[in-house]
Amino acid sequence: MPHDTSTTTGPEHKPSRGQIWIAALTAGGHAISGRLPSVVAVDSTLADAPARYIAVVPDPSNPFPRARNGEVGLLEGWSLAQAVREVMTEDADHALKRPIVAIVDVVSQAYGRREEAFGIHQALAGAAAAYAEARQAGHPVIALLVGKAMSGAFLAHGYQANRLVALDDAEVSVHAMGKEAAARITQRSVTQLEALAAEIAPMAYDIASYASLGLLWRLLRVQHAGAPTPADIAAARSTLEEALADIRADPETGLESRRGHPGRQMSNRVRARLQELWAE
Repeated sequence: MPHDTSTTTGPEHKPSRGQIWIAALTAGGHAISGRLPSVVAVDSTLADAPARYIAVVPDPSNPFPRARNGEVGLLEGWSLAQAVREVMTEDADHALKRPIVAIVDVVSQAYGRREEAFGIHQALAGAAAAYAEARQAGHPVIALLVGKAMSGAFLAHGYQANRLVALDDAEVSVHAMGKEAAARITQRSVTQLEALAAEIAPMAYDIASYASLGLLWRLLRVQHAGAPTPADIAAARSTLEEALADIRADPETGLESRRGHPGRQMSNRVRARLQELWAE
């Protein structure tokens, strides 16, 4: 039976891009029941073989108020780790490991005194570690950025992927923090911050500037990123299949595509020097 990812949004709540895209890409898949409403895990297919898709979505009834709008909080971090580690456990004896697709639309980690006191850093680290260990165990991990990919939320959900794919759309952005917060930290106005971002790519929020840093495997142009057409869904699925084939063909050096970008040469030099010092 087709699954329904709209249960976490009432009639007054517009579905998030994460909800829209995971439903579109996994139509007819099996939604894993009994887990946190804000973490959707669906067993479906990619390239005609089993795959798990995972997204963080808004939950207006979340017991932590700061994690009700698609943020990654305490419960989300542990639930993400569970969703990933389930696949690792189930595939432990399989020669060919299932791919894991992270659908990324996360506005932030869930800031708050309670979250800090209860160890949100451990929860998010647990999610990041699960994705990293799955990748190291041979599971192809692909992240599809369909909306915001902000701060610690992106680090916990998506950034550990073998390949990063992003929709080429104005509403897709990657950054360490929101503009207002960044403006306060740098003691600038938002207008001044935007002017600075136009000159310094790492300060920018748009996905094209992020792509210039060499961290994306591919930018994917679609017609309607917020309401994908059948052609958009087919294009996304085709790109995910290409990413999967690319990972399968080069499992040992999955991050080389990032390191080889012209914008990463200084990072490469630092990495090489550290390796030299370590070997001394």
